[in-house]
Amino acid sequence: MRGMDLHARFPAIADLRARARARVPRFVWDYLDSATGTGATQARNRAALDAVLLRPSVLHGEVVPDLSVPLLGARPALPVGIAPVGMSGLVWPRAEHHLARAAAELGIPYTLSTVASRTPEDLGDDLGKPAWFQMYPPRDPEIRADMLARARDAGFDTLVLTVDVPVASRRERQLRSGLTQPPRLTPRLLAQVAARPAWAAGMARHGMPRMRLIDDYAGRTSGLSSTAHAGYLLRTAPDWDYLRWLRDAWGGPLVVKGVLEAETAARLEAEGVDAVWVSNHAGRQFDAAPATLESLRGIRGATALPVILDGGIAGGLDILRAFALGADFVMLGRAWHYALAALGPAGPAHLADVLRADLVANMGQLGLAHPAQARARLIAP
Repeated sequence: MRGMDLHARFPAIADLRARARARVPRFVWDYLDSATGTGATQARNRAALDAVLLRPSVLHGEVVPDLSVPLLGARPALPVGIAPVGMSGLVWPRAEHHLARAAAELGIPYTLSTVASRTPEDLGDDLGKPAWFQMYPPRDPEIRADMLARARDAGFDTLVLTVDVPVASRRERQLRSGLTQPPRLTPRLLAQVAARPAWAAGMARHGMPRMRLIDDYAGRTSGLSSTAHAGYLLRTAPDWDYLRWLRDAWGGPLVVKGVLEAETAARLEAEGVDAVWVSNHAGRQFDAAPATLESLRGIRGATALPVILDGGIAGGLDILRAFALGADFVMLGRAWHYALAALGPAGPAHLADVLRADLVANMGQLGLAHPAQARARLIAP
């Protein structure tokens, strides 16, 4: 498809999402798109975004938007990056490679999950800068130290510690789908695969994905259910001493993901963390959590650290809403995978074009030269 055709057919994330759903097996879709419980937290993320109103500007003359923003010593070309998604390669063959390469070309952060289907070393040739490695905290100190060394040696410059998964969530929709870790193609799942030939052909060429980094430490993972895979057997629920150990052992920029309380953000700053990431795991972990935007204002007032946000972002206007409430950067996870499943390797670049065009259009309405200026256009509730 030519570029103009892509914008005519897929002008929004919602269009990419619809095409992705039609191109992946049902069990894959339920893995990517589901939340936990009734999906109430996922819905709150969206409702909170819709409630943020911005005052349009008139007679402001010509404005040339600059979409780059400062972040942890770098200046990403867009105010949005690629968040970690576990078993990314299940959504589309070689997903981690495609997304890392796209991020490098776009000049934005790519984040590899501990439970991705590729190891840090696998992506060494695809990484640009910045490159982030997301850690689910291993209990064993030797595994912990080795994992950090492997990420650093592969070219990752920033560490993201996820702290909002002390135990496994149930994710009932995912359980109903029949997906296990590692994936086992039962007759029921094989019938779904047969109906999605492009996905099936890619998996036939590259093999069904596994949590390869975890496998290096845990050996065989067969026979474990989707709520008790080997990744959970390796993890611990970190505390403040764990954080201090990690900060000293890593020695580079450290981001803590899963922060929803102002008091936590303030203490993280005192402990020497470099940025806080406001996240409720996209509603996948706890169904009574507040929307990330509901937590953002208090966190912004409690820390001078860079504040990153995810949760329900569906376009450039939502990115500006997050900046209006105090975010310094925004991360998307599902959307990049919708784009990849919808359009293959061309998908991430198209999504970036969609976000860029939406940002420019809405910044023009608001008279903004930079995303951070959205704070001046916020209509107070």
